[in-house]
Amino acid sequence: MPKNITPIFLPSRAPELNPVENIWQYLRANWLSNRVFETYDAIIDAACDAWRRLIAQPEVITSIGMPEWAHIGQSQ
Repeated sequence: MPKNITPIFLPSRAPELNPVENIWQYLRANWLSNRVFETYDAIIDAACDAWRRLIAQPEVITSIGMPEWAHIGQSQ
């Protein structure tokens, strides 16, 4: 590993620090929760629809992946 890179190891069992987990939480909270699916294909269709809705909002993805509290003490 290059000397100018400092790894930051995430603690185990801390999904709130993983941006991917936060994306899934957002998808569930906004488009995938409280639903009953008739078929497997219906699940896939709903997930694809939710994903398309999310990628149409890049500012939301940025806000989920880079919360304000994660930048305390860092210069931009």
